[in-house]
Amino acid sequence: MPEELIYVSASANRFAAAADVSPSSFIAFGTQNLISLWDTTDENDRGVCETLTSDQGTITSLKFVSNDILVSGDDKGVLKCWNKRNSQVSQSLNLWWVVSGRHPAHSQSISTICVYGSCIVSGSSDSTIKIWEMKVGHEVDFQEIQTLSTYNRLPLVVALERLPGSEALVLAVGDTKKQIQMWTRSESMFVKSAVLSGHEDWVKSLAFKTSTLPDGQPQLVLASGSNDASIRLWNVDPIRTSNVARSPNAPDSLTDELLDEFEASLGELAEGEEGSAQISLKRHVLTVKSKDSDSNRQFSITFDALLVGHEAGITSLAWKPGNDSVPTLMSSSTDSSIILWSPSSVLVRSGLEDAARQSTSIWINCQRFGDVGGQRLGGFVGSLWACNGSEALAWGWQGGWRRWRCSAVVDTSATSLSDSLEMETWTEVGAVSGHHGPVKDLSWSPDGNFLISAGSDQTTRIHGAIPHPSGSSWHEIGRPQVHGYDLTGVCFLDPLKFVSIADEKVARVFEAPNRFVSMVEGLGIARFGKEEHERPQAASVPPLGLSNKALEKPTVDIAVPLDSSIIRRPFDGELQATTLWPEVEKVFGHGYELISIAASTSRALVATACKATSPDHAVVRIYDSTSWKLHGSPLSGHSLTVTGIRFSPDDRYVLTVSRDRSWRLFETQGDTGYLPVAAVEKAHGRIIWDCAWSIEGDIFVTASRDKTVKVWKQTDLAKGKAISTLRVPEAATAVDFLTNEDKSRLLAVGLETGDILVYKNNRDNPSEWILIQTVAAPIAHAGHIYRLLWKPDLNGGHLPHLASCSEDGTVKILAINTKTQ
Repeated sequence: MPEELIYVSASANRFAAAADVSPSSFIAFGTQNLISLWDTTDENDRGVCETLTSDQGTITSLKFVSNDILVSGDDKGVLKCWNKRNSQVSQSLNLWWVVSGRHPAHSQSISTICVYGSCIVSGSSDSTIKIWEMKVGHEVDFQEIQTLSTYNRLPLVVALERLPGSEALVLAVGDTKKQIQMWTRSESMFVKSAVLSGHEDWVKSLAFKTSTLPDGQPQLVLASGSNDASIRLWNVDPIRTSNVARSPNAPDSLTDELLDEFEASLGELAEGEEGSAQISLKRHVLTVKSKDSDSNRQFSITFDALLVGHEAGITSLAWKPGNDSVPTLMSSSTDSSIILWSPSSVLVRSGLEDAARQSTSIWINCQRFGDVGGQRLGGFVGSLWACNGSEALAWGWQGGWRRWRCSAVVDTSATSLSDSLEMETWTEVGAVSGHHGPVKDLSWSPDGNFLISAGSDQTTRIHGAIPHPSGSSWHEIGRPQVHGYDLTGVCFLDPLKFVSIADEKVARVFEAPNRFVSMVEGLGIARFGKEEHERPQAASVPPLGLSNKALEKPTVDIAVPLDSSIIRRPFDGELQATTLWPEVEKVFGHGYELISIAASTSRALVATACKATSPDHAVVRIYDSTSWKLHGSPLSGHSLTVTGIRFSPDDRYVLTVSRDRSWRLFETQGDTGYLPVAAVEKAHGRIIWDCAWSIEGDIFVTASRDKTVKVWKQTDLAKGKAISTLRVPEAATAVDFLTNEDKSRLLAVGLETGDILVYKNNRDNPSEWILIQTVAAPIAHAGHIYRLLWKPDLNGGHLPHLASCSEDGTVKILAINTKTQ
């Protein structure tokens, strides 16, 4: 096993159809142009266990056909089929997903996908809905059967199901015309059969559920959710001959004419009321041909219930799986709440005898999750059921997941809703999270216990390994900075202090509050002395502010205890609101937005650089990390932006690389700062992205867009020539060194395509390098790698861990086994 995927930090895309769950509770969700796979049944709670690399298109729709087949759609209009097959490559992932079919289905983004058997329906922003027949073999073939035009309306959601008691299919389409189009197929083609009106805004979610009536007759229920914050339930029933032949003059019959008159009267009554909506009781009739005979079968669609409880638009609907006697519908909304709906049991007294009959026509809100009354940006994008309905999951606008688990399964023999609800207890449990956007930088704490990441989503996040009986699992444990600018760099000064830079002229220094210290001790991640608890309790961001202010006493109640008895990590809602670190210092000096940062090996100095188009601003400023005063004069010499800064292991030298294709070396002069000692003006043919020192300090490397990594010997710099040039397949964007257990050197090289190359070198001959490993998809990334960092291993005896971050929005930790090479 050459490499093992230890950890993946990933977020979900902002599309309601960008996630789906398999029958075995395996969740797939889009992470930019990746597909992240999460096994929710994993006892060790490892989170994302695998990523699938798609094309350059952002994943917008996913749908499982079975446990082993997954269909995806992206914003380029490409439809793909993925198959799970046995893999001989990795023992940790004994099943592997591969692309078995690819088809350019639409000219614009695919907005929705639904599947029934081998029939696949895709809706797109090109105002078409396409019907596909999927033929599964060694290669999956998508055969286009039919194209339905929506006439300049955008199909937002499609749902496909079999009509009750029939083999005919019914297709429901929600679009931007506030209506639901119903299409039926009894032979080979779909025909438009009905249009359901009632919603006052776009219909963005649809969900079918099959059920059985008390008399044993099959029934189909359609739930529709709209931006008008309401949910409507529609019953689809077979029309029996006895009902059709019934006399229209019967006193208890309701003809279409009477229903139309009643509907019109509702509209008249509500004519003077602001924002009123009429409830249509009109019966819609679907007619399909019967396969067994030349006769036709008819089905009625009637409005059944209006569910009102959300304060903003509905983003997704999902029926609870299984055959429970009490159906449950889950809805998510941009009001940051999840609601579980179930029909109530109403007692109706008979006029002749003291008996009761039950009606299930009234639906009530039986559970509510999320942030009730909250105004968090975007709310929930979508929701899913997992583990046969015992878990409810949802992801938010920032891509983080939240999960609730029912500790007691509902008794399916319960005769009333109240009986079943008494047995339900829902509690929130841990889920996965990640940056929503490119991750620009990483830094290990000096002890290797924490990894901090900075991203374009304006957050810094701390990741740690939480011990469990069979080992440990990495998770996000803190979000110390939620900023107003995109973060571009970060570095740890000690395990409880870091510096970050963003698209602003200021570097900011943060120190951990007592809440974080207590949490990591309680989780068993690290131990600190008593003096480290003498800190502010927490931090908060004032309204319209950018600086985290220290709080001696928390002003909000949280579910995370402040003592060492804590036994769980923070949830996504807590990470965003209650794990901030106080800002203790601002560092000024640069004239433009900061772009690069580095800390010395001793952590006594911090160097920063900003965006520059002239030599006056293409300087590196070095600060004392205690007083935050300038250490010596700014380091000048470059003419364009300094893209990388590295201190030598003994802090004697500072190495800088730039867009101007040159590198420069500065030597310490003690308290007076650093002075230039060497430079190569045209070291590469293109921009130099990164640089790194060997652990011994005798050589350093530079990585460039010209597809080369050059090795320079510190004692031969006067010659101005590299002692070795490593030619790589694509632009080299990140590099880092590690000394192996056998005293050889390992060099990790990250490429613009997301691949990682690992080279090995004998210290006695620094000019000879051997490529021992290529980490490619799906283990590696799917975009520009911004940073590679080997984990400090102070104890030894472990496989080297390599952390990486990328344009694809993920943070990954790999265990690299070099002994097998």
